Amino acid sequence: MTAVVVGSGPNGLAGAVRLAQHGVEVTVLEASDRLGGGARTTEKLVAGTLHDECSAVHPTAVLSPFLRNLGLERYGLRWRHPEVMLAHPLDDGTAAVMRGTAEETAAGLPGEDGERWLKAFGPLAAHVESAADDLLGSLLRWPSHPVHLARFGLRAAPPAALMRRWWRSPATQSLFLGVAAHVMHDLHAPMTSSVAAMLIAAGHRFGWPVAEGGSQAITDALTALLRDLGGKTVTGTKVESSSDLPDADVVLLDTAPSAAARILGDRLPPRVRRAYGRWRHGPAAFKVDFAVRGGVPWSNAGCGAAGTVHLGGGPDEVLRTAREVHRGTMPAAPFVLVGQQYLADPSRSAGDVHPVWAYAHVPRGHAGDATAAIVDQIERFAPGFGERIVAHSAKDPAELERGNPNYVGGNILTGANDPLQLVFRPRLTPHSYDTGVPGAYLCSAATPPGAGVHGMGGYHAAGRALATLGTRAGRTTTS
Repeated sequence: MTAVVVGSGPNGLAGAVRLAQHGVEVTVLEASDRLGGGARTTEKLVAGTLHDECSAVHPTAVLSPFLRNLGLERYGLRWRHPEVMLAHPLDDGTAAVMRGTAEETAAGLPGEDGERWLKAFGPLAAHVESAADDLLGSLLRWPSHPVHLARFGLRAAPPAALMRRWWRSPATQSLFLGVAAHVMHDLHAPMTSSVAAMLIAAGHRFGWPVAEGGSQAITDALTALLRDLGGKTVTGTKVESSSDLPDADVVLLDTAPSAAARILGDRLPPRVRRAYGRWRHGPAAFKVDFAVRGGVPWSNAGCGAAGTVHLGGGPDEVLRTAREVHRGTMPAAPFVLVGQQYLADPSRSAGDVHPVWAYAHVPRGHAGDATAAIVDQIERFAPGFGERIVAHSAKDPAELERGNPNYVGGNILTGANDPLQLVFRPRLTPHSYDTGVPGAYLCSAATPPGAGVHGMGGYHAAGRALATLGTRAGRTTTS
């Protein structure tokens, strides 16, 4: 049996590994000259500084049942944890921080908020490992752990704008809303608490680690395992249509639905083509990498110890900017995510020059330069930051899409996280990974469970393929 995987992001590689584990002869085709999709790392700006190209912090990778059990440490993958997972500063100089456990985080929150944080996320964190198969798979199936999934649903279903009222202080509300903003949607919409519930629970169980040496280490470990299993990878090979594919029993497409429709062409059933054509892409990212001498001079010490810092101001501001971006308006002070991976992994720095990773949420396809707005937002909470910048490099939404065609319009999530698409991705069917073309399966972040370096989209798509291959082999044996 043979398989071809189009795209070498984490889902493509994970799918390839699962197929190879079952004796399938696998070839991964990658259009770029480097493997990895969103999990790539580059030495740039200053010699010796390592900058993650897109994905940088990995709570879903350490939560992933598949990746967790592959033994990738044999191939050099090492997880490194910062002292503080997350900080969200306010203009008065204070900051709410998220630490390793729900109890540790609760102890640092004001008033009743600590107890309320513990009630909200303590039970989720305690059971997130056993519920991971359900959380990182299709919601259109009977869960393995219905009680745990129902508990998660109570926190995930409400709009984040409503859920924030569970806490009293602006600091705690901002901490929660900043995590919810990862959904990149209007936070007044239903289901927008889902990403926050997942990331917070995973963080309190496994942390928000980084990969030593950069996110490329995840790609390199998966690739090494695949090759040990007999799989092959080919770079610089762009697949535009099925005529570009070698003959194979299985094709996995780690692509956006529009690209899958283009590749499969007339073989795609009309109902599936219509569904893929309706797939919506959400807001974009504008990314800036900085080389910073001495690090970021945060006003709040908690930010100086945090692997991730969310810059969005108070709760009303976070809600307002999320709605503006969703409606296509560029905020004057956008929501900015700052990654300080070097705090957990000093190997990424060159002496006292450190790589700082940042991106702003901007409208899809935004053509303006958001660099100054990102610098201003960091300066707002770290006066003097601009004076420490040794070099920087910016990527607007169009450049992000050129670097990874799955990021249509600069949307790094490979699809809008509106309520319908959160549940019915990429179309209304219990078999989310099936394209309707025999032997062809979609496995990108447009399939459940969505974006993140977890590999579960590829894992589940490969499972569907293996079931079909097994049925086909059984028919051949008995005929």
